[in-house]
Amino acid sequence: MVQYTLVQSPEVILTVSGKDSVKAREKAMDQLIELMDAGELPTELSDGFAPQQFIEVKEPIVTSSPEEDAVTHAVQVLSNLATLKLKLQDSRSEALQVYAEIDMLFSDDPVSEEEIATLKDGFKVLKTYAQANLRYKEARKQAGDARGVLDRALNAGEPEPKASKKGEN
Repeated sequence: MVQYTLVQSPEVILTVSGKDSVKAREKAMDQLIELMDAGELPTELSDGFAPQQFIEVKEPIVTSSPEEDAVTHAVQVLSNLATLKLKLQDSRSEALQVYAEIDMLFSDDPVSEEEIATLKDGFKVLKTYAQANLRYKEARKQAGDARGVLDRALNAGEPEPKASKKGEN
């Protein structure tokens, strides 16, 4: 199905079977002439009218609603939280071990160059873990809101549970 309208009367919609083509426009022209003959066309086409002047009416592209966008964002936030949690778990034990070794820098006990080199290498792991931990904490805050969005979306249209009164079973 294809639909046409006129610049002079956009409220007039002429529907023809098939796709936009010369033949479809001719059929629309026949419908237009019938409307004119019946006196149902609200506009005068004093300058004449040709089938090429029809404007094809396209169906509007359905965009997502703000609620759908919020659900998509909520799922992305939760997915990010899951990824960060795994990263944190993977590097936690090694980072805590390096963190415990930092004490050697604050003691008066002698340390070897090898111990310092190992510690310096461990700082990379510690830095990665600490940054991931900060991102994870921030992501958890955002995930709370995201979870609320999903809760509302999943419970949409369902009746709220009734609060039970004391003494009722």
